[in-house]
Amino acid sequence: MRLLNRVLVVLAATLMIGCDEKLSDLTGPTPNLEPTFSSIQHDIFETSDSSGRTPCVQCHTAVGRVPSGGLNLTAGNSYAALVNVASLLKPSATRVVPGNPEGSYLIQKLEGAAGIAGRRMPFNGPPYLTDGQILVIKRWIEIGAPNN
Repeated sequence: MRLLNRVLVVLAATLMIGCDEKLSDLTGPTPNLEPTFSSIQHDIFETSDSSGRTPCVQCHTAVGRVPSGGLNLTAGNSYAALVNVASLLKPSATRVVPGNPEGSYLIQKLEGAAGIAGRRMPFNGPPYLTDGQILVIKRWIEIGAPNN
């Protein structure tokens, strides 16, 4: 049953991408953002965007400092720090739960959900990620959060 649910989620996400709106129309200030880890790493974690949002690695880096929240989002470190890993500041929450974006603490922090420890990310926002940018990250998680 769980496999069937995942297949249906992937199918729905694929159909949504194929509808009237192109993915680049949804992602606003990051028109090249795709639901792959390499794209999220480059376009969200490492790069600012046209809205003025700062890159996540401005705070979440171990280069010359202890990363904020103990989360190092630099290339080569971020996947292992996110997927199936408990949050340092809220140990009962898992940062990324493959197949479950709503249960993933990363999404809760990006959306500023009730019950998060600390503030909505990015800490120095607004600007925050757009709904479209968050949707792309959710799609990556829905399809199992592959290291692609």
